[in-house]
Amino acid sequence: MNTAMLSAAVPYIIRQDYAAYTDEQHAVWTELVGRVLPELELHAAREYLDGLQIIGLQKDRLPNLASISARLAPRTGWSSTPVSGFLPAPAFFEMLATRNFPTTTWLRSRESLEYTPEPDIFHDVFGHVPMHPHKVFADFLEHYGRVCASVSDAAVLERLGRLFWYTVEFGVIRQHGKIKVYGSGLISSHGECRNVIDGHCAIHDFTLDEVLATQVKVDELHKLLFAVSSFDEVYNAMHEAERRALSGCL
Repeated sequence: MNTAMLSAAVPYIIRQDYAAYTDEQHAVWTELVGRVLPELELHAAREYLDGLQIIGLQKDRLPNLASISARLAPRTGWSSTPVSGFLPAPAFFEMLATRNFPTTTWLRSRESLEYTPEPDIFHDVFGHVPMHPHKVFADFLEHYGRVCASVSDAAVLERLGRLFWYTVEFGVIRQHGKIKVYGSGLISSHGECRNVIDGHCAIHDFTLDEVLATQVKVDELHKLLFAVSSFDEVYNAMHEAERRALSGCL
């Protein structure tokens, strides 16, 4: 865990007490993975599925963040860094900019298998982290953090947040003529994933202009998402968004 360059995030960084997880929590993790993995093996991006193997995620045991980080570090320099919960924006951006992915350590209860209002370790690790071994995606994520950490205008940050939302959280990609999911909100939510797979969500070709013009709605299933053709397209869009932000044109 490389936290030497952190300041705003320091109060939120904790230690994962792995031994404290109960048999019931491991059982809930097993059920969560079992509910979505068969579907993802058919409909997730190949980079996500490769990442699952690379980080050594287990189907029947909660993830040990130190072990995952040890696998990530040699590949992309990222760390799954345990945090106490929701972070204020400056701390979140600072962590991304230093390749520390803020990762919650709590797990939803059996009564909340389908949805939890704030991210838990299933969303953060199963949803996000398998993309972090991918070099282009890893570089994009760091770049996003660095750019946002340098911006103080709330309106600009909100628009940059749309780029994050429609890629990192709810991104889809065309591979071999089919729509595949890679965004963590799709990966970790059976309902959102089925919404896309079953054709209830319009899919437009990814353009930065349309993404920045599309407001985020968190209280309903998505009616529109944006498909990239490669992860280079996401990284290039981040560079263009940075250019516009610096020139006051975002």
